[in-house]
Amino acid sequence: MRYDCAIVGGGPAGLNAALVLGRSRRGTILLDNNKPRNAVTHASHGFLTRDGVRPADFRRMAQEEIRGYPSVVTKECEITHIARLTDGFLVSTAQGEYVQASKIILATGLKESFPDIPGFTELYGRSLFNCPYCDGYEMQDQPIVLVSEGASAYHTAKLLLNWSRNLVVCTNWHANLSPDQQQQLYRQGVQVNMMPIDAFVGSEGQLAGVRFKDGSFIQRSGGFVTPRLSQRSDFGEQLGCARTEFGGIVTDSYGRTSVPGVYAAGDSALVMPSQLIIAAAEGSRAAMGVNSDLIEEWFYR
Repeated sequence: MRYDCAIVGGGPAGLNAALVLGRSRRGTILLDNNKPRNAVTHASHGFLTRDGVRPADFRRMAQEEIRGYPSVVTKECEITHIARLTDGFLVSTAQGEYVQASKIILATGLKESFPDIPGFTELYGRSLFNCPYCDGYEMQDQPIVLVSEGASAYHTAKLLLNWSRNLVVCTNWHANLSPDQQQQLYRQGVQVNMMPIDAFVGSEGQLAGVRFKDGSFIQRSGGFVTPRLSQRSDFGEQLGCARTEFGGIVTDSYGRTSVPGVYAAGDSALVMPSQLIIAAAEGSRAAMGVNSDLIEEWFYR
């Protein structure tokens, strides 16, 4: 069967794109490997009417809504390759199956790479997080830590002061804060520790503090760790989509990429900040772009 659109990725962007295309009566297939980036997160915040929702519950409710539209099919599979045909695209799966579609929406999202610090995995999503807008409110006025090895350390530290003035910034031996930036943080009462980190210490998901290689220890009850972000898939590269200087796929206001027939939504386009509600909105816009272009092609055929 040939579809009007194949959506690759079933996160908030892909799910919302499927909803809009279903309501547009478009033959749509949503392809997803069921490995969401926010699987460890206990609650997602900032989405009106869904503040505090469990990501698994959000996916379940979204999938139930999409099943109400008969033109939309969902399939759990691993995509291995997307090839351009003369009149559309051919999507190959690891299971040896093929899907043909006139349009493609790339909604595969991003991959996070965190500093290799013992104890992090057991605490992530419970008392260590990566997005202040998602979880800063729950950390308000607590003694928190920011561990950041990248260039965003200064910006994130200033941001976190909105929720707690009791902040320690740890660079884990990376020289990512200039002397002037350090001085500005000191003026706001922020401690900066550049020593290499030995481990996060805590139990049952609750951070107790940070231990450094020199044996010193600071007590903290929660905090934020900034990840390095990269594209979860290379499908955009396979298809020849132009990329931004930050690694995202270049799109217009309706998700169109530099390759005709290919659209990108959510984190695949590296839309920041990376939030549920923003990704969902991007999926909606990309779906409108697909439907509009299909109408134009039909109208002038």
